[in-house]
Amino acid sequence: MHSAPPVIRQKLWHAGSLTYTAGGLTVLFFWLLMGDFAWAMRERSVGEMAKWYLSSLGVSGLLFALLFSSFPAAIGLVLSPIISVKSDRHRGPWGRRIPFLLITTPIAALGMIGLGLTPFLAKKVHALMPEQSEMMVSLICFGVFWAAFEFATIASYSVFGGLINDVVPQEMMGRFQALFRMVSLIDGAIFNWWLFGKLPTHYAVIFISIGIFYGVAFFLVCLKVKEGEYPPPPPIVPSTDPWYINVGTEVKKYWNECFRNPYYVLIFFMLLVNGLTMSPFNTFSMLYRANVGMSETLWGQLNTYSFAVSFVLSFPLGWLCDKIHPIRVTMATVALYGLSCVWSTFYVHSVGTFIFAVLMHNVLSGCFFTSSASLGARLFPRSRFAQYASAAGFVGAVAGMFFAPCLGFIIDSSGHQGRFAYAMGALSGSVTDAAGTLPDVYAIGAVAGSLINIASKQYHYTFAIAAFMSAVALILSGLVYRRFVTYGGPYHYVAPE
Repeated sequence: MHSAPPVIRQKLWHAGSLTYTAGGLTVLFFWLLMGDFAWAMRERSVGEMAKWYLSSLGVSGLLFALLFSSFPAAIGLVLSPIISVKSDRHRGPWGRRIPFLLITTPIAALGMIGLGLTPFLAKKVHALMPEQSEMMVSLICFGVFWAAFEFATIASYSVFGGLINDVVPQEMMGRFQALFRMVSLIDGAIFNWWLFGKLPTHYAVIFISIGIFYGVAFFLVCLKVKEGEYPPPPPIVPSTDPWYINVGTEVKKYWNECFRNPYYVLIFFMLLVNGLTMSPFNTFSMLYRANVGMSETLWGQLNTYSFAVSFVLSFPLGWLCDKIHPIRVTMATVALYGLSCVWSTFYVHSVGTFIFAVLMHNVLSGCFFTSSASLGARLFPRSRFAQYASAAGFVGAVAGMFFAPCLGFIIDSSGHQGRFAYAMGALSGSVTDAAGTLPDVYAIGAVAGSLINIASKQYHYTFAIAAFMSAVALILSGLVYRRFVTYGGPYHYVAPE
């Protein structure tokens, strides 16, 4: 008798009601990574190009912060919770995420195309309104398209994250996010190496091309990625109350569900401070570059070298996150980043030292973004991921509305503060010297004031604040980790409902 051939069992992966073979998982990753390539090209380029354009107009640090931090935060404060809850509860033939992406994709694409046309449109409008300053007209035209772009971007951000959480198996989330990070770094390298130096002459062409590419690529992703079946959403109780009463009821329900558990509140603030840690330098990097005299071409090439290093580190970090949990890896990267910021605070004073500081910032912040990318998916309840992610975004939006403008105010007024510090150091030194208690204090005070003045002029406050924020982030991460262990820890975690 011949024995039956052995049955080779094919490995399967599961995400909710979805089941994947290795081939199916590869196809899923291909389409999602195409979407991420378009998303990252938008993310890597639009903000930098917009900052370059506003920098060419000579806007202040405060206005930079308002447009690139406070304004998006204000939109996210209102829009993100509404879209996220609607998406979690929606059921339809296209799923619960893709319908929202189909609506926001063309708006974002048109916003990018409009931003590319802003210099041309601003000249036309100014010709019709010569009594207005050209800078003001340019800012108004820019603001209209920037508002449309940010509206669509913020609305789609949590929804796209929810789609990933719904269709990607949890045990592959760290490596998948690492692949996302690698694609993002490729985008960053392309933009910084080949495109950034061409902005002065090809601003409109680059912007419009990226907008068209984003719209087409993301539309294809919406057609090709299929969502699974979801449990029925909570029933909606009919109400005869006025609309404003119903809105208040929904807001109260959202607040109670997201903020009643202190554990999730800790997670929200941990994610907030972790994100803000990288914000000071990222927000003012373009102004800092100009302040030390670095050219656009060298800046773009420097970023490309950093991206190459981060690219090599991304997949090992993703694998490590899947093995020992992203919260552990994130804490380690934040600690290293804080140490690098301490060094940069005291030693950046030339193009050479600025290059080293930027390399450390880019590589370590890249490690942070790779390791923290799957934190929400591993800590929040899967069934209401978008809702909890939007609550974290809500906390971030409130803080972002004030954090960046405060930074901008400090940067704008730092020259005066440096001179004041110098004067106070000299004054305190002379008083102490007159008393005969410490003859060298005058020199110490004068040197300290001089160092503060130099640091103020060269945006060193960005690194000093980042170092402080990293220390706070580590404290919050430690508090979250203690509670995380009580819910099962790295290998048996169950998110509390």
